[in-house]
Amino acid sequence: MSMRSSAHRSPHRTPPRFAASRLTPGKRKSPFIADRFIPSRSAADFDYAHYVLTSGRNDELDVDCSPAKREFSKAMSENLAGSKASNGKILHFVSRPPGCPNSHESSVKAVYKHCTSPKTRRVARAIPQVPERILDAPEVVDDFYLNLVDWGKNNQLVVALGGCVYMWNASSGQTTQLLEMDSQDDFIASVAWSHNGDYLAVGSTQNTVQLWDVASMKRVRTMKSHSSRTQCLAWNGSTLSSGSADGSIHQHDVRVANHLTAVFSAHCQGVCGLNWSCDGKLLASGGNDNMVNIWKAGMSTGCDPLHTLRQHQAAVKAVRWCPWQNSLLATGGGTADRFIRLWNASTGQCLAQTDTKSQVSGILWSREHRELVSSHGFSRNQLTIWRYPNLIKVTELEGHTSRILCLAMSPDGSHVVSLGADETLRIWNCFAPKQTTAKKAATADHTICAIRASRIR
Repeated sequence: MSMRSSAHRSPHRTPPRFAASRLTPGKRKSPFIADRFIPSRSAADFDYAHYVLTSGRNDELDVDCSPAKREFSKAMSENLAGSKASNGKILHFVSRPPGCPNSHESSVKAVYKHCTSPKTRRVARAIPQVPERILDAPEVVDDFYLNLVDWGKNNQLVVALGGCVYMWNASSGQTTQLLEMDSQDDFIASVAWSHNGDYLAVGSTQNTVQLWDVASMKRVRTMKSHSSRTQCLAWNGSTLSSGSADGSIHQHDVRVANHLTAVFSAHCQGVCGLNWSCDGKLLASGGNDNMVNIWKAGMSTGCDPLHTLRQHQAAVKAVRWCPWQNSLLATGGGTADRFIRLWNASTGQCLAQTDTKSQVSGILWSREHRELVSSHGFSRNQLTIWRYPNLIKVTELEGHTSRILCLAMSPDGSHVVSLGADETLRIWNCFAPKQTTAKKAATADHTICAIRASRIR
């Protein structure tokens, strides 16, 4: 069998899937593949497309056409496209595959459907935008560097107003005056409850730290070591740390007569923020020198801090350790800085930061919701709730007409109290317990009641 040369091939016969090429005399050129694919369509597809684009849709949109005309249009559509008229598609490559029987359903598909069920979706919680209670706070000292409010384990809210200290029982609503300064020129600069709520530490402009037994309403002792007013206090078991406007931090062992055990002097200006980590191993201090120092428990006088953080551009009063991660610290800067920063205390590295657009006066963590709440000054005087770890804003709570000075949290972690320069205390329900937690607590209470009832019988 002989093969013909391509030069003698008829110009009207082109090989399949190859385009014809023009050949010069004496030269041969190999065929090449076309650069686009033209799908083959049946005549019925194009007829239906033409029908839909011209008159098919117009007849359906004509509301005044007769019923007979509608029936004719419907029959024409079914004759041209069959089932295509029902799904509205003109051109498609393949038809929809049939569904598998229930007995042959894939286990992976079942797991996927279970995970995406509405019951397991995260539902945004409702945060009340107004305070639950507003208390008067007359004669509050409008000073950013003071720490004038604290909420103890005994559910007692203590607030310093001028030269007086008042206690408000959140359970009964009863208010009691604990102490009053002798001189009208002196005022309370800081207050802090002990961990068990039995004792209250009070710092004053007389450069002293007083310890009060709340049950007996008596002063236990007075410790004097600072050369200026005591602006912040923090408990760590039987050790009480006090920060002063003279830039020093004193460690007091309240159990012994010689209470002063160590002196830290790493701040060149006043110390306005102190907080111990939950495990009691690290102490964070913020000062008016824009620095944050991290100290180890048991350090002696003259030791250098473990880390010195210098990224803030204003006074750092808001310092708070994370309750579920001991090496995680949150700090907030004043008016010239306005940033909230998260730190790794082991390395001194900044993990995240956000610009709050206003002065930061306090920070608190919510263990249950994994969130933070911060209090602010100019210009909106608001509370802001942030989601950890990305510091995404959840909501803002407004109500104060002047800057917020201090912030404290209830023992159960559900409520937050803010003290403002507008002479008001506002209690906010920021972190209501989750439904699962509330149900577990109710079940536990019901079980305890049942056990007690059975014992009585």
